This record gives sequence, C-alpha cells and structure tokens, in this order.
Amino acid sequence: MAQVHLPLAPQRGFGETSRTDTWWLEPMITGLAFAVCIGWMTFAGLHYGMEGGAAAYYHGGYLSPAYSPEIWGPSHHAIFRLPQGTLAPAWWPDIPLMPFSPAVLILIIPAGFRLTCYYYRGFYYKSYWMSPPACAVGKPHNSYSGERSFPLIIHNLHRYLMYLAVAYLFVLAHDAYKGMFFESVPGSEDFDTFGVGVGTLVLLLNVIFLSSYTIGCHCFRHVSGGFLDRISTAPMRKKLYELSSFLNRNHMRAAWVSLLWVTFTDVYVRMCALGIWTDWRIL
Repeated sequence: MAQVHLPLAPQRGFGETSRTDTWWLEPMITGLAFAVCIGWMTFAGLHYGMEGGAAAYYHGGYLSPAYSPEIWGPSHHAIFRLPQGTLAPAWWPDIPLMPFSPAVLILIIPAGFRLTCYYYRGFYYKSYWMSPPACAVGKPHNSYSGERSFPLIIHNLHRYLMYLAVAYLFVLAHDAYKGMFFESVPGSEDFDTFGVGVGTLVLLLNVIFLSSYTIGCHCFRHVSGGFLDRISTAPMRKKLYELSSFLNRNHMRAAWVSLLWVTFTDVYVRMCALGIWTDWRIL
C-alpha cells in the first residue's frame, strides 16, 4: 500500500492564531474575576488582628464563611473562646511573619478543593499558564510534563479534599441556621429570638450555591455511585448519583456562582460588622 507523508504544521508562536474572534476575552475575564475573589478572601483572612479586624468577621448571629468554623477566636461563635483582648491562643508562636487568624485554619480546605477542581484546572491552564490560552492559539512554551511533579501533582489531592468540603457544608448549614436567631437584648449575646434578615438569606444562599458546586463535583459523582457496575441495585445511591449528575451538567456555572457568592457573603458580614451597611430585618 502506498504511503503518503504529510508535513506537520509549523509550531505557532505565542498568541499566533488565524482566529478572528475575541478568543482572549474569556480567559482574561475569568482570570481577573478569580484573582479578585481569591485576593479578597485572602485579605479577609489576614485582616483578623489588624485595627478593627478582630470584630469585622461576625455580626450578631452572622459569621463570615472565611472564619467558619471559628475554632479559636474572641467572638461568641468560637468553639474555644479566647479571653477578652486576646487575639491568639497561647500555643501560637509569636513570629511577625506568622500572625494568627482563625481563617488560616479554615480557608485551606475550600481553597484546596477549588484549586484542584477539574473545571478550575482547565480555566487557569488558559488564563494563567496559557497552555494554551485558547484553542488554536500559540502558547509560550512547547513542553508539558503532566501532573507528575510539583505543583501540579497537588491536583491528585482533589478526591480527598472533597470529603472535607462535604463536611464543610454541614458547618455552613449550621451557620445559616444560627443566622435565623437574634439577640432579644442588644449586647447580651443571648440569641433566642427567631427572625429573618437580609444576612440570613445571604448565608442560606451561600450554603445552597456551595452545595450545588460540591455535590456536582466529578469525584462526588463517582463516590455516590459512578464506580458501581449495577447502580440499579442500590436505589439510594442511584438517586444521589442522578442528583450529582444533574448538578454536574452545570458545574462551571455553579463554580462561578458559588465563588462570587461566598466572596459577597464575607463582604456583607464585614460591611454590617463595620457599620457601613445595615442588615434589614424581613421577619
């Protein structure tokens, strides 16, 4: 049989393409939006202990998701409450470059889960590493070593972080429940009066959006029943698998809505705590 040797297309230079559409717009917008959200949440976590920062992450029964669960802290939300005027537990080392913040102990779980997410991998491969920046567009490097070395090998932790992220949803659901109770006497810290404020709805939507994103995760879909040969023999697993599959179809949308909303939730609680915004009572 006759063989025909076809020459390979020449390697495109960085940004070189024959596309005439605005291919650069999506990676630019997503890259900026992600940087703003992560930058704000990092600021929110480090703002603890600065001037006014120790009181800026909670407002009454509302607790910022960046600080939930508050394991050690000065607020009434803390599991282990620190003495008044103390911003760090006694065991924390007094090192200037290592300031204590309850958020530092918390943010690593949702941040790690999100950074290793399959969708976010594809997004920041385009927006940050430009490998490639878009289909049929030249990239700045010609080699690819896969996800076998640092830092990309960290992506293999995604399946394990998923379990922690699911547990985190129950914590946030409890925070939303606590956001339905208000002080009967201002300043008493006795939250025994049921009510609904704008902040209550903000916290409730936060856990709903994050649940949609987490349950729609590919790993959750696999664990819920994707590995079974005959899923029909496990009715409860089948229902959970179908729910995860349904949410997985909109995983990209859930990823962005949940990220933007969890950032807004911290902003809302912080603005109310600082007296800049007023939390209106609906009920």
